[in-house]
Amino acid sequence: MSDDIKLVYTGSRAEGLFLVELLKENGIGAIYKDRLTSSLTAGWADGAPEDAVQIYVEAVNYEKAKTFLDEYLKSRNNKA
Repeated sequence: MSDDIKLVYTGSRAEGLFLVELLKENGIGAIYKDRLTSSLTAGWADGAPEDAVQIYVEAVNYEKAKTFLDEYLKSRNNKA
Protein backbone atom coordinates (compact mmCIF):
# COMPACT_ATOMS: atom_id res chain seq x y z
CA MET A 1 0.00 0.00 0.00
CA SER A 2 1.03 3.52 -0.62
CA ASP A 3 2.09 5.83 2.21
CA ASP A 4 -0.69 8.16 1.02
CA ILE A 5 -3.41 5.93 2.44
CA LYS A 6 -3.66 4.12 5.77
CA LEU A 7 -5.77 1.28 7.09
CA VAL A 8 -8.24 2.35 9.80
CA TYR A 9 -10.58 -0.65 10.03
CA THR A 10 -10.66 -4.38 9.40
CA GLY A 11 -13.83 -6.29 10.11
CA SER A 12 -17.18 -7.48 8.88
CA ARG A 13 -18.82 -6.42 5.65
CA ALA A 14 -22.03 -5.06 7.22
CA GLU A 15 -20.22 -2.97 9.81
CA GLY A 16 -17.67 -1.82 7.26
CA LEU A 17 -20.38 -0.45 4.96
CA PHE A 18 -21.91 1.43 7.88
CA LEU A 19 -18.56 2.83 9.06
CA VAL A 20 -17.47 4.02 5.62
CA GLU A 21 -20.75 5.94 5.32
CA LEU A 22 -20.23 7.46 8.79
CA LEU A 23 -16.77 8.61 7.77
CA LYS A 24 -18.07 10.15 4.56
CA GLU A 25 -20.90 11.92 6.42
CA ASN A 26 -18.23 13.46 8.67
CA GLY A 27 -16.14 14.74 5.78
CA ILE A 28 -13.57 11.94 5.68
CA GLY A 29 -13.18 10.21 2.33
CA ALA A 30 -12.68 6.47 2.58
CA ILE A 31 -11.79 3.49 0.42
CA TYR A 32 -13.80 0.33 1.08
CA LYS A 33 -12.06 -2.91 0.11
CA ASP A 34 -13.98 -6.19 0.36
CA ARG A 35 -11.32 -8.89 0.10
CA LEU A 36 -13.71 -11.82 0.43
CA THR A 37 -16.07 -10.71 -2.36
CA SER A 38 -13.15 -9.82 -4.63
CA SER A 39 -11.48 -13.18 -4.13
CA LEU A 40 -14.73 -15.13 -4.59
CA THR A 41 -15.34 -13.29 -7.86
CA ALA A 42 -11.86 -14.35 -8.96
CA GLY A 43 -12.53 -17.96 -8.02
CA TRP A 44 -10.97 -18.46 -4.57
CA ALA A 45 -11.69 -17.38 -1.00
CA ASP A 46 -9.31 -15.03 0.81
CA GLY A 47 -10.20 -14.23 4.40
CA ALA A 48 -13.15 -14.93 6.61
CA PRO A 49 -16.43 -12.98 6.88
CA GLU A 50 -15.38 -11.39 10.19
CA ASP A 51 -12.29 -9.78 8.67
CA ALA A 52 -13.31 -9.53 5.03
CA VAL A 53 -13.43 -5.73 4.78
CA GLN A 54 -10.74 -3.10 5.06
CA ILE A 55 -11.28 0.65 5.16
CA TYR A 56 -8.51 3.03 4.16
CA VAL A 57 -8.27 6.82 4.44
CA GLU A 58 -5.78 9.39 3.23
CA ALA A 59 -2.78 9.68 5.54
CA VAL A 60 -3.68 13.31 6.35
CA ASN A 61 -7.06 12.12 7.68
CA TYR A 62 -5.75 9.05 9.51
CA GLU A 63 -5.72 10.43 13.07
CA LYS A 64 -9.14 12.06 12.70
CA ALA A 65 -10.66 8.89 11.19
CA LYS A 66 -9.02 6.54 13.69
CA THR A 67 -10.17 8.66 16.64
CA PHE A 68 -13.69 8.91 15.22
CA LEU A 69 -13.97 5.16 14.60
CA ASP A 70 -12.44 4.23 17.96
CA GLU A 71 -14.89 6.50 19.79
CA TYR A 72 -17.85 5.13 17.82
CA LEU A 73 -16.88 1.49 18.39
CA LYS A 74 -16.22 2.12 22.09
CA SER A 75 -19.62 3.79 22.56
CA ARG A 76 -21.34 0.98 20.68
CA ASN A 77 -19.65 -1.68 22.82
CA ASN A 78 -20.63 0.17 26.02
CA LYS A 79 -24.30 0.01 25.01
CA ALA A 80 -24.24 -3.77 24.60
